[in-house]
Amino acid sequence: MVETSGKRKFRRVLLKLSGEALREPGSTDNISPPIVEDIAAQIKAAHQTGLEIALVVGGGNFWRGVTASNRGMERATADYMGMLATVMNALAVQSMLEAMDVPTRVQSAIKMDNVAEPFIRRVAMRHLELGRVVIFAAGTGNPFFSTDTTAALRASEIGADAVLKATKVDGIYDSDPKKNPNAVRFEHISFLDALTKQLKVMDAAAFSLCSENNMPIVVFSMEEPDNVRKALIGEPIGTVVS
Repeated sequence: MVETSGKRKFRRVLLKLSGEALREPGSTDNISPPIVEDIAAQIKAAHQTGLEIALVVGGGNFWRGVTASNRGMERATADYMGMLATVMNALAVQSMLEAMDVPTRVQSAIKMDNVAEPFIRRVAMRHLELGRVVIFAAGTGNPFFSTDTTAALRASEIGADAVLKATKVDGIYDSDPKKNPNAVRFEHISFLDALTKQLKVMDAAAFSLCSENNMPIVVFSMEEPDNVRKALIGEPIGTVVS
């Protein structure tokens, strides 16, 4: 990641969206087409600049494996169900992007030839080089790993410049801003400081993977209009962990 005149210069990035980001707050609908359309439009605007974009979308709007496991379901089975939920979200985003004439490919870590390609690293990288948005679905294909870890792993595999993590808050704070009105937001923080301060940037496995591979993480709020596009094209929003 190169910074010029205060703007981050990306060639290839991985955008991590939660499944909840596709749902209207308070709604019983799992997916809101207008929200997906807005996200797709922002991705398209960034894609038109020549940026190579990969996505990982969580499945929490349909199913959370950890929650089901805590209620008595066998953990591996619950996690596999969560992986299938991410495929549904990936297809929803793909459909909206394709409707906007953005070429896409969904690659699944679980083989399902009728709806997605299998994940093959070199094929994914070639798709990106050819200007296609690649959406990675079904997590890592293994239980006990989150989609945060999937994002960190896939970003490292494809040689992305950064992981862009969309959240409900506008960056990383020294304490919970919902509980502490005097919480201070960091514009930049090192992996070591984030670890020693016990700031919950990502789950431990994902954070460790990014740290070990020197993969910057940009944490930003997608609640503000146009923030997904701004993050993708490198405008200085949110917090950078590097």
